[in-house]
Amino acid sequence: MITGVGVVTGVGVITGVGVRAEVRWVRADLRARRGQALLTVIAVAGIVTALITAATLLEDGTNPWRGLFERGRGAHVWIHTKGAPNVPALRALGGVTDVAGPYRSAPATLADHGRKVPIALQETTAALPSVARPLLREGRWLDALHPDGVVVEQSFAKALGLHPGSPFPVTGLNGATHTLTVAGLAESGDQGFYPEWTPGLAWTLSSTLTMVEPAPGRTETVTGLRLADAGYTDIVVQQAVITLRNQVQRVSTWREVRASMELDNRLLGLLLALFGLAGLVAAALAVANATGGRVLTQLRDIATLKSLGFTREQVTRMLVAEHGTLGLLGIALGLVAGRVITAYALSDTVVVPLSSGPFVAIAAGTALVVLVAVWLPAWRGGATPPIPAAPAAPPHGRLSRLARVALLVRLPPALVLGARDAFTRPASAVLTLTGVAIPMMMITIGLGCWATLDGFSRHPEQVGQAAALSVRPGDLTASEALVRVMADPDVVTAYPGVELDALVPWQTRTVRTRALGLSSDPYPFPVVEGRMFRDRGEAVAGQGLLDLLGLRIGDRVRMTIGGTPLIVKIVGRVIEPEQDGEVLSFGVDSLAAKDARPPQFYSLVLRPGADAAEVRARLQSQALEVDQAVNPADRLSVIRVIIVALVAVLALIGLANLLTASALGLRDHLLDLAVLKAMGLTPRQVMATLVTGTGLVAMAGVVLGGAAGAFLSKGLIDLEGRGSGVGAGIGRAPTPGMLAGALLVAIGATLLVALIPARRAARAQVPVTAR
Repeated sequence: MITGVGVVTGVGVITGVGVRAEVRWVRADLRARRGQALLTVIAVAGIVTALITAATLLEDGTNPWRGLFERGRGAHVWIHTKGAPNVPALRALGGVTDVAGPYRSAPATLADHGRKVPIALQETTAALPSVARPLLREGRWLDALHPDGVVVEQSFAKALGLHPGSPFPVTGLNGATHTLTVAGLAESGDQGFYPEWTPGLAWTLSSTLTMVEPAPGRTETVTGLRLADAGYTDIVVQQAVITLRNQVQRVSTWREVRASMELDNRLLGLLLALFGLAGLVAAALAVANATGGRVLTQLRDIATLKSLGFTREQVTRMLVAEHGTLGLLGIALGLVAGRVITAYALSDTVVVPLSSGPFVAIAAGTALVVLVAVWLPAWRGGATPPIPAAPAAPPHGRLSRLARVALLVRLPPALVLGARDAFTRPASAVLTLTGVAIPMMMITIGLGCWATLDGFSRHPEQVGQAAALSVRPGDLTASEALVRVMADPDVVTAYPGVELDALVPWQTRTVRTRALGLSSDPYPFPVVEGRMFRDRGEAVAGQGLLDLLGLRIGDRVRMTIGGTPLIVKIVGRVIEPEQDGEVLSFGVDSLAAKDARPPQFYSLVLRPGADAAEVRARLQSQALEVDQAVNPADRLSVIRVIIVALVAVLALIGLANLLTASALGLRDHLLDLAVLKAMGLTPRQVMATLVTGTGLVAMAGVVLGGAAGAFLSKGLIDLEGRGSGVGAGIGRAPTPGMLAGALLVAIGATLLVALIPARRAARAQVPVTAR
């Protein structure tokens, strides 16, 4: 027993000493390469941050719609009818659990700083309803004792600068103006944000709505249906349309509201996910390359440890602990940074934080990738034989083809020697080349995204914004408005337009239809497939609408607008950034007379170089309501910030790979430096040899990555455009100047990074270097 206890105690002491020795060795190695260790931590943290942010934006729960809809017990379906519908019949439909309304709704106009803004007044009760309940954010709810109060939807109020207590002068269709007061601001999950979702919404009491619009024929009725299962939405809508027959004007569902709130989020999320996943591969290669490089650099130390009694498992564990700790520290920092960014920097976008499932999956998946990338070279390092005098010379072999070419063209000896050394270790060279090529490829794709946004800004006509301004007649007649518009010297053309909602063929939802220009003189839509419409009954459509209805160019489609059927032939596909591409466009003369006259607005094409803001100010002084088009590039401007941040992270990953390659090249030729100097090579020639050996591999990675990124960028952007409904045809590759500049900067940075350790080595004295 005593002997056994002594053996156990001895083993425990030896184990404790071994662990302490491992910790001291790891700590000493990390102190010796603080810069490279910090780069590894920052690179991994940046990638994890991008993945967390991407998952947060892509997860359905982060859409503002979800929180609003659930807290307000929103209605899954809203049915707009000419009069009061049969509520008991709607309540009896299968899957319907509750009904909101019916509520009357009336169009009106709000006078705001000299312009008139269309609004929709919707009646409600003095007590907050149990279904489709607006969420009060500021002020108070409606009160029968103060019938002149209105509650305004928050995004609409923010756009107009309204606050509780602000005057709310409303003009009805009969021309009478009523001065109301903003009682409060509220959010709703039953309507999208203004101005993407128009007109602006305001809730009023029944008596107030009757005062503004006393004519029953000028109002419509809206009824909300809350379902037990959202998956039965289409079936319930079909049953409701059949039940109500010709009463139905239009139908909207929760899907449309959700989509209107998430478009830009998903575009940003997909971009971050693409960069994050590619960056994760590059980071794994960088970690593996760094671990493998340290193993080769420390062969003597590892061999000495093995000769002192360290086992293969201890050496492997020690290397994994050292390099894996850096990766895990980067993951921890990335998780914290991702939470902070989504909670504060994206607080206006992110309502619900990332759920625990994806959060844990990203953390575990990244940790697994990092540990596998570390374990493979560490396992090889553990196999180092216990020979203290392990040679530090690189492997020998025949001259590479690159070195032979360098000899044939009679390059200086320093460059020939560097070309010979570039691919001495094929595995390490491939890792370095790939580790540089992937970040460079993603940087080039980011430049393609930047070029695409620049194309939107410089050529808005390519995304359907040939018209910079939109004019509504207001109190004038359409003909009077047209005369005043065309009198402006900067206005070239004014296209009459009408926008209406239409029921799709199976009448389960509505889509936007846009009549703009005449069939003989159409608005210049950017047609990328097929042709522009030329005759009545022809139309062009966005990719989202084609996907929704399962249509192709040449098909006919039948829709219902205000109870009137509309049959058109789709002759082309256009770039359509609005409404997820679910828009059908045709000439005004294709509409029924009751829908086409008078035009709701005129889209104005200005002369080249005209200042849209100045033209707008002049037209507003003519008692016209003028809106300026919002370029998609303005809505997606945050992508530029994201691209800059991701380029910085990817550059750090490439830098980490280059530092590893430089350290390995210096290690391989430490003994050669003494020989080269003894042969008469100057410090500059020695420096050129080392820089060439590392720089050739890195430059090859930069060129290959840049070429791959330029080739893929347009296709990837078009793929995302098709998936988002905007449609393919928007992608742009980086301009030649932009690509050349990026390559030159990357190559210059590569040579500079390789130059720093080479310069120190070249200045070392021959005895020190030999030793």
